[in-house]
Amino acid sequence: MSPRWKPNPDIRRGRSIVYSLHAHLVFVPKYRRNVFTGEILTRCEQIMRQVCEDFGAEIAEFNGETDHVHLLVHYPPKVALSNLVNSLKGVSARRLRQESPAHIRKYLWGDHFWSPSYFAASCGGAPLSIIKEYIDQQKRPD
Repeated sequence: MSPRWKPNPDIRRGRSIVYSLHAHLVFVPKYRRNVFTGEILTRCEQIMRQVCEDFGAEIAEFNGETDHVHLLVHYPPKVALSNLVNSLKGVSARRLRQESPAHIRKYLWGDHFWSPSYFAASCGGAPLSIIKEYIDQQKRPD
């Protein structure tokens, strides 16, 4: 590693790439039901961490309330975020229903657990205004 590079856990390196990709994700259960307890949130986090590991990603932060969960995911550029989201929601729904069927059946019916929609925002690094200014100040050849 070059002596100019200071170790930064948010910057990952591959053979021909240096990257730092983070996404803030929010998932809500179907009909925004209050299905989550502390125990179910803890298990949901464990399941989602394993899914991320399988994708080469990691959850930097996880939390939630009774009717939604928030994730801050650090993922590699080879991963399509939509594929990661589909796996996170699919695997967690299947496992949570298997492990806590009686509790979940009180709030959700049918085969659905998560709402089909979700929130995703890229995040991290400098604000857009700073990046725009940096790009604008590049020395463009005449």
